[in-house]
Amino acid sequence: MQRIVSGMRPTGKLHLGHYLGVIDNWVKLQDNFDCYFFVADWHALTTKYDKTENLKQDILDVTMDWLACGVDPNKATIYVQSQIPEIAELHLYLSMITPQNWVERDPTLKDMAKILKSKEGMASQINYGLMGYPVLMTADILMFNANFVPVGIDQVAHVELTRDIARRFNNLYNCNFFNEPQPKLNNCSLICGLDGNKMGKSFNNDIKISDTDEVTSKKIMSAITDRSRLRKDDPGHPNECEVAFKYWNIFGDEKDIEKIKFECENGLRGCADCKRQLGLKINNHMAEIREKRKYYENNQEIVKQILNDGATKARNEAKSILKEIRSIIKMY
Repeated sequence: MQRIVSGMRPTGKLHLGHYLGVIDNWVKLQDNFDCYFFVADWHALTTKYDKTENLKQDILDVTMDWLACGVDPNKATIYVQSQIPEIAELHLYLSMITPQNWVERDPTLKDMAKILKSKEGMASQINYGLMGYPVLMTADILMFNANFVPVGIDQVAHVELTRDIARRFNNLYNCNFFNEPQPKLNNCSLICGLDGNKMGKSFNNDIKISDTDEVTSKKIMSAITDRSRLRKDDPGHPNECEVAFKYWNIFGDEKDIEKIKFECENGLRGCADCKRQLGLKINNHMAEIREKRKYYENNQEIVKQILNDGATKARNEAKSILKEIRSIIKMY
C-alpha cells in the first residue's frame, strides 16, 4: 500500500477551515493509503519557542479535533513529532547535503521572515531553527519514505524541495533509497473567515470545530453578507454576498442553495433570517463531530494512549528506515 505523510502544527483548537481544507481529506485518504499523521510540535517551536505553556494541551486539542472529525487510529498512525527522535537524526543528515540557497528559496520561509522583520525589534527571531524548518519538514516526509504528501496548491513548493533533497541523497550515495514523493492536491472546500478574509484563529474570524451551537449561531450572525443591500425586501445579490452565501454553498444541498438564491434575488429573504438558518445548518452538520469531541474531552487518557500507541508504531518504522540510512551513509 502506498504511503502518505502529513502533519499539522499544534495551534490549539482547530476551526472549520482546518476541517474542510485538510482533515476531511485525511479521513478519505486513510481508507486507501498507509497514512502517517503527526502533530508537528517541533515546527511550533520555530516561531513560538518562548510560548510553550499551552503546548501539551494544544497537542491534545488538535488530536481530539482529528479524532472527532473521523481520523481513525485503527486506519492511520497518529503521533507527536517529537516522540520520534529518529526524525531529528535524519534532519541532521539531510541538513549536511542541502545547499543553503535551496532553503532560502522556500516561499513560506520568505513570508515568515518578512513578517518577523516587519515587526520592530523582531528581526532577531529569525532563528537557526526557523531557517532549517524546510529541511526538518523534508525529514518528516522522508523518515517514512512517503509516496505522496497531501497539500494545497500553495504548498507544492514544499514537496518539490523534498523531492530535490531525496534525489540529491540518492545521487550522492549512489543509491535509489528514497522515494521522490509526489504532491497530492487537496480537492477540498475552502471557507473564508466571518469577515471575508482567510479564516484564522489570530484574526478572530473563525468558527471552531469544538464551538457550541450557541457560539456558532452567534458568530454566524456577525458574518458579512451583501454590502449593497440596505433593506430586507431589497433584491439581493447572492454572488456578491461575501460570506453567508459562500457558506451555504458548502453546507447546503442543491435544493437549499436554489431556494436561497431565488428568495434573496427577489427580496423574499432578509440577511438576518438567512444567517439564522445557516447557523442551524452548520450546527446540524457538525453535531456528530462535536458529540465525539465531547467524548474525547471527557476521556483524555484515551487520546494520550492513542498518541502513545501511534508513536510506538511510528518509531519502530523510523528505526528500521534510519538503520538503512546510516548504512548507506556508512556511519559507524
